[in-house]
Amino acid sequence: MKTKRITVETGHERRIIDLTREVEAFVTSEDDGLLNIFLPHATAGLVLLELGSGSESDLFDRLDELLPRENIYSHRHGAKGHGADHLLPAFVSPSLTVPVVGGKVVLGTWQSIALVDTNVDNPRREVLFTFLESHD
Repeated sequence: MKTKRITVETGHERRIIDLTREVEAFVTSEDDGLLNIFLPHATAGLVLLELGSGSESDLFDRLDELLPRENIYSHRHGAKGHGADHLLPAFVSPSLTVPVVGGKVVLGTWQSIALVDTNVDNPRREVLFTFLESHD
């Protein structure tokens, strides 16, 4: 098993950050197997999403409807609506697993691997890549 930990600067605003290039670079010298991407954080998640087409704002709009940025949560420390950040991983998983074939991540034409961070109080995220080679 091969692993790598990267640090992603997310800043102090809600962001969706494309991780596809970092993921592709991690597996480029590998054969076939499975790649797991994991965020060891309680207030961020990972998605497969078409980026650059407006999907980012659409996702934030839907998340705002589902998890309003108000002080209505039992979990109330931090920025206004921070309780919503702690519910995010129930809807946007902190992990993804994708196949790798011949050193290439198998993604659909418009799919990108992205980190979703709604927590403005945490400007830095750790992301763990784990590749497990298949054995025939």
